[in-house]
Amino acid sequence: MKDRDDKFNDECGVVGVFNHPEASNITYLALHALQHRGQESAGIVSTDKERLYSHKGMGLVADIFGKEDFKQLPGNSAIGHVRYSTAGGSHIRNAQPFVVEYARGALAIAHNGNLVNAGHLRDELEAYGSIFQSDMDTEVIVHLIASSKENQLVDRLSSALSAVKGSYSLVVLTEKSLIAARDPFGIRPLQLGRLKDSWVVASETCAFDLMEADYVRDIEPGEIIRIDEDGVKSYKPFPEQKYSPCVFEFIYFARPDSNIFGSNVYEVRKNLGRELAKENNEEADLVIPVPDSGVGAAIGYAEASGIPFDMGFVRNHYVGRTFIEPKDAIRHFGVKLKLNPIKELIRGKRVVVVDDSIVRGTTSRKIIKMIRDAGAKEVHMRISSPPTISPCHLGIDTPTKGELIAANHSVEEINRFLSSDSLGYLSVEAMYRAVKDAGSSFCDACFTEKYPIEITEEKKLPQLVLFK
Repeated sequence: MKDRDDKFNDECGVVGVFNHPEASNITYLALHALQHRGQESAGIVSTDKERLYSHKGMGLVADIFGKEDFKQLPGNSAIGHVRYSTAGGSHIRNAQPFVVEYARGALAIAHNGNLVNAGHLRDELEAYGSIFQSDMDTEVIVHLIASSKENQLVDRLSSALSAVKGSYSLVVLTEKSLIAARDPFGIRPLQLGRLKDSWVVASETCAFDLMEADYVRDIEPGEIIRIDEDGVKSYKPFPEQKYSPCVFEFIYFARPDSNIFGSNVYEVRKNLGRELAKENNEEADLVIPVPDSGVGAAIGYAEASGIPFDMGFVRNHYVGRTFIEPKDAIRHFGVKLKLNPIKELIRGKRVVVVDDSIVRGTTSRKIIKMIRDAGAKEVHMRISSPPTISPCHLGIDTPTKGELIAANHSVEEINRFLSSDSLGYLSVEAMYRAVKDAGSSFCDACFTEKYPIEITEEKKLPQLVLFK
């Protein structure tokens, strides 16, 4: 049986290291820190200024890289990638970084995001003779770079990215340079750091913490930076767009110890919980989170409501992606593998349970049943985000609109399905109050259907379906 969370899943995290004697090892540490952004595959590409070296595999970072592998990844610069697929299936051929040799030399690329016109561009490129090795939308960028008439790589990359539509935070490695780029809307995070005499790039600052690097700044929306022996040079080749970072990065994706889009994730999650309590308070004896992503919001809810907080669930952190279910079926087996309620804490209590989101509702329903079975007198479900009513096309693996419970049912109907005593979501207005320190312009399309980029093409490339 395949274990798929009833959650949205981000597709990947990227990292780059330039001019460090242990570049591959440092990249490996950063990928560990970014493991939450993708558990399907991981890879590292390094360079010794003469050629590129690559090692990739399916699974978790710790399972893919051993001591012997780093002997095959020499050099003082490297890029890395952890992946959860949004475009392209779960196959080793789709693992990144993607490495190519073409008329201008060799390059490797790692990408976080999704190109909504990748299918159309791929059709055009194949019509002109391009041969693709993978199902990834990322490979479209590589073919556009190769076919560009520009002389310098930054110009070729600018030309390629001018043709794509969608979200991207990416790193590119050549024999002698590291390049990073972020789409003009700034949808996915990407940050620049300093490690003594080395430069580093990563999706989140938690990677810098493990490297012991210092955060320098965010790579700006629409910015390309080139790092080589002459230092860091910035380019702004694209027309300016409305800054639209993904608000769901704060709600669920990013690690709570990271700072993204100018704010700390954990503090924003507590703010979301505080706002949730103001809008959806309930007389209760106990506030518990659905670990781990619900913890910050639950603490904020407890602080604002005055209801005691406690960890009502113990989470098993050692559950793999695949497991074997007993022939004698155990009810709610998948959820029970991960979560177990503390009956002595819950028994006889009126419980508020806080989670970050509801997608299909199937997992929330099982969790509420587990809390009731543990002896709770009442169970009140509180969600620290607005109802999710629309799929994402910009770098998140999501179900169709028809599979999103809030897109097709009222709050009361969802409450009855969950079998909770009450259900409360955060309003869009309260969500923006909670993230006020990070600005007021976000991509919130999963809650409002208002996409910063016009979505004219459904994903043509095969997509890994999470919710069946």
